[in-house]
Amino acid sequence: MMKKTTNHISHHVPRKGAPSARRWLPTLSLRDYGFCMATLLLFCLGSLLYQLNGGPPQMLLDLRLYLGNSTFLDDHGLPAPKVLPFPSQVVYNRVGKCGSRTVVLLLRILSEKHGFNLVTSDIHNKTRLSKSEQMELIKNISTAEQPYLFTRHVHFLNFSRFGAEQPVYINIIRDPVNRFLSNYFFRRFGDWRGEQNHMIRTPGMKEEERYLDINECILENYAECSNPRLFYIIPYFCGQHPKCRDPGEWALERAKQNVKENFLLVGILEELEDVLLLLERFLPHYFKDVMSIYKNPEHRKLGNLTVTVKKTFPSPNALQVLYQRMKYEYEFYHYVKEQFHLVKRKFGLKSRVKNTPSREIFVPIPIPLETEEPIEDEEEQDDKWLEDIYKR
Repeated sequence: MMKKTTNHISHHVPRKGAPSARRWLPTLSLRDYGFCMATLLLFCLGSLLYQLNGGPPQMLLDLRLYLGNSTFLDDHGLPAPKVLPFPSQVVYNRVGKCGSRTVVLLLRILSEKHGFNLVTSDIHNKTRLSKSEQMELIKNISTAEQPYLFTRHVHFLNFSRFGAEQPVYINIIRDPVNRFLSNYFFRRFGDWRGEQNHMIRTPGMKEEERYLDINECILENYAECSNPRLFYIIPYFCGQHPKCRDPGEWALERAKQNVKENFLLVGILEELEDVLLLLERFLPHYFKDVMSIYKNPEHRKLGNLTVTVKKTFPSPNALQVLYQRMKYEYEFYHYVKEQFHLVKRKFGLKSRVKNTPSREIFVPIPIPLETEEPIEDEEEQDDKWLEDIYKR
């Protein structure tokens, strides 16, 4: 007898009373869902009340007390405060026609590289300020994010007089006659960037004034070539006192005193590379690697474009008159130059400038061939073309 065979297929049948897998999944009723949404809405309203009333509502305070007073700050402490370099407040009240255009361009590049706050001004041709204007400017500078470097053509400001912390000052000056000649011809003919810019700067200048011979201007005692217009550099260091505008011993001595007490460094344009080296030594957070940028071929090319064109030198007689009129300017220039060379010797920098004659013997001083000129009144607009070249 043969056994009947059948295919056996097993089926798993759950035992009666065994827990089902579906029972482990949470199920929410409409009532539970409404409770969750109400809780979320209550939290949002509590946060809103916190911001509107300047603090948490009592309900959240009670909740914190119930849950415990431990917070993230209790466990981890306050974040480390921002470490500021010293000094963290620097003012460069740049003297016109003393290479400040070059330095400002370098500062724009360095501020992006090192992360300091470069503060500039939309006002470029107002150096003398009323008391209220001084207070307003000092307030704006002092509240800038630190570390900052503020730069503008403005006479020295005494921050401590108005109860503010005195910043560190830096500046650069130049041989007074060369500065005057550079300004004289630049106002009339501009520089190598194009002959149009001088027409924009001095649109009201008549043709006879534009082409006025420099010797005639000096010897015939025109206002532009006489005091107080020639008394230009000292007020940047003397300050905002009315007597700082009068050529004389008082302004000269006060300027010297401010250089000694408030200026970290005053360099001379004829030795600009040494000025930059010392600034890098004194203010590394601001000027580190400045020489590598300054010696960049593109930067050198830009420097040649900003040299004043059509510049001629006065006759010996006219120069003699200029030197006599600028005797206080030259006394200050020689004082700054001596102090600058003293600092250079302390740091092992040798002067590469030839020995100049005694200050009592007035002879023409050669104009530096690679002097980069600053732009005063239209600086913001003219900086655009310089920055575009560096972005290429």
